[in-house]
Amino acid sequence: MEAIAPTHQTCIEACLRCYSTCFGMAMGHCLETGGHHVAPPHFRIMVACAEICRTAAHFMLMRSKHAVHLCRECAEICDQCASECDGMEGMEACARQCRSCAEACRAMAL
Repeated sequence: MEAIAPTHQTCIEACLRCYSTCFGMAMGHCLETGGHHVAPPHFRIMVACAEICRTAAHFMLMRSKHAVHLCRECAEICDQCASECDGMEGMEACARQCRSCAEACRAMAL
């Protein structure tokens, strides 16, 4: 079996870190903090971000030709999630992981 290309491996790892951070913070920090942290637009983008990151990682691991398309969408959603998390108390790690993942996905989608 052929090894996964370094660009793909970097992106897979970034996607899985972002998935873990976004989903974990949504289910922990956001639900426990309440207020704007659980406002539907914020909560939805966090869960959507986690899901697209997980899905993009799976497609890359499957070596699917569709991974490129998912990575483009993943980068867009990650950027939106990072923007949504900016300035919210305790959301710095989520914004940082989202930006890192978006950068890795853009490199993968070239």
